Amino acid sequence: MAAALARGWAAGPGGPDAMVFCDIDAERAEALAADVGGETRATLDGLREGSDVLLLAVKPAALEAVAGELDGEAPAILSVLAVTPLARVAAAFPEVPVLRAMPNQPVEVRRGVICHPPPAAMPADLAAELLALLDLLGVRVELADEEIDAAMAVMSCTPAYIALFAEALAGAGVREGLERRLAGGLVAETLAGTAALLRTRGPAAIRAAVASPGGATDAGLGALVDAGFERAVGAAVGASLERFR
Repeated sequence: MAAALARGWAAGPGGPDAMVFCDIDAERAEALAADVGGETRATLDGLREGSDVLLLAVKPAALEAVAGELDGEAPAILSVLAVTPLARVAAAFPEVPVLRAMPNQPVEVRRGVICHPPPAAMPADLAAELLALLDLLGVRVELADEEIDAAMAVMSCTPAYIALFAEALAGAGVREGLERRLAGGLVAETLAGTAALLRTRGPAAIRAAVASPGGATDAGLGALVDAGFERAVGAAVGASLERFR
């Protein structure tokens, strides 16, 4: 996720003045730095030195270890840790301004969704600056901290589900004789156009417009229902939430 954010900021104007990376896998940090015109540091202390904000993107179980290595000190924290409430991050970094955010993968192309609780215990100018950086990456949605996990289940995990659906659609096209690259392109553009249409028309209206009663689309929708499509989607969301909890 840190890589997606960095690539999104590097993709156009308005991003951070500089980005510096530190990773337990030094080669991965170096590759990302080279990709976005950044730099690397060998240690977390070195990363903190000269930084205005630390973007915290580690496994949730590593939070306390990272905070210990930094002695709980940082100029400010932007946390994208999954299933990690704001209170836990604040406890690991006492007296440090913290903003929690949950982005999804399309921030890489500045078309993401970023959910976050209201900035708390943070100077107004710093909060405004961080929120402006997030605004560059897509649509920002303010939620209560306790709503973030449920939001993750329908926006953070969903790009993988949609990619699986796209792969299945393109694969069906290939089995019917289309060249794989053509099938993939047709599906990708159709998904992009449908996403734009969903901003102006509800899902039911789109289904009704496309699926004439008794027609080919109607038959396809019926096959999806019979195969348990809605149950499968619900199960996916439920499984993600169970893992979060």
